[in-house]
Amino acid sequence: MSSFLSTILLLLVPATVAHSQTRQTSPAIDQQFQLATEAMRAGNLEQAGDGFAEILKHAPTFAEAFLNLGLVREEQGRHQEAIADFQKALQLKPRLRGASLFLGVSEYRTNQLEASVAALRKETSISPKDSNAWMWLGIVALEKGDGDEAVQALDQAAKLAPENVDILYHRGRAHLFVSNDSYARMFKADPKSWRVRELLAEASAGAERHMDAIAEYEAAIKLAPNEPRLHEELGTEYRLAGKLPEAEQAYLRELEIDPENISAQYKLGVIAIESGDPLRGKSLIEGAVRVKPDLQHSDYNLARAEMLLGNDAAAAGHLEHATSAAGSDPEVVEQSWYQLGIVYRRLHRTEEAQKAMATFRKLKDEEAENSQKALKRFQTQQNPATVQPPPSPQNPR
Repeated sequence: MSSFLSTILLLLVPATVAHSQTRQTSPAIDQQFQLATEAMRAGNLEQAGDGFAEILKHAPTFAEAFLNLGLVREEQGRHQEAIADFQKALQLKPRLRGASLFLGVSEYRTNQLEASVAALRKETSISPKDSNAWMWLGIVALEKGDGDEAVQALDQAAKLAPENVDILYHRGRAHLFVSNDSYARMFKADPKSWRVRELLAEASAGAERHMDAIAEYEAAIKLAPNEPRLHEELGTEYRLAGKLPEAEQAYLRELEIDPENISAQYKLGVIAIESGDPLRGKSLIEGAVRVKPDLQHSDYNLARAEMLLGNDAAAAGHLEHATSAAGSDPEVVEQSWYQLGIVYRRLHRTEEAQKAMATFRKLKDEEAENSQKALKRFQTQQNPATVQPPPSPQNPR
């Protein structure tokens, strides 16, 4: 049975509930309905379709049978028949759970986008806590080019099912669509705006083209020399390009423009440590942490300063926090264990030093193993003969 039908079956009204609500079926019809439903669950679509069709000859007002027959026809690729069955189910029971959802899906698959959106909106009003209904509304709205409705629907779906990877995928697509549309309008409205330069800089930075990013940030600064954040971002790109003096000057300029920019102060402290001035770096970072205690990797960088100053006990305390900090960069955690091993050794805590170094080696081995797996996945993707089509439970087309 396909993944689409498997997903659908999870949403079906159980047969016993459906029967108790209709009170229009005989025990024989009940049994036939149960057998047809079991056949559908087993993937025996012909048998299931014949079963539901036979039921409807004797119980033509049995809405749930029309719904299930529509599901079978949809899975068989008989979309127009499925649409007719779903519409009949809704005529009999306008608020039948799932019927408008599946009608919308079938209409989407036959390029009836306006009708599909209408059906899916109805389903979200009937079942506002159904994440699948919101997801499909977002998918179809995005296909129509309505990014705002797509984002709204998929954000709601993500609230209801925050770990659903299909929802997260389509939500990302919707937000990207809206972003790209906004950027296109921005370019059209004022191609010489400093915002355009900032956007180009961010794109270059994201692609790790740091010299290009530097050039674009500098161009943006010429147009808006006192705009907050621009010098900070320029400083970050200088640092990533290995130009520490230029990075320091950019951060200092940012703090002249915005003395309350804690992020720039923190980054300036990191630069000071990397430039061999641990006392100044420590002072800057500690000042930033007093205002914003959750600055990422602050313990690691304070430990680096303390080690350069010879304060190994203080460094050990910071590194112990750094190795257990939630959400830390794996590379920083790895280096924290390595530095912790060195500090423990200096403090003559031999057993703890050995454990720290063992943890560091374990993390390095895991990193190497993950890199090999990633390489194999990449090689597989480059060889079409070995690529298998991925399942798409809720990913249309």
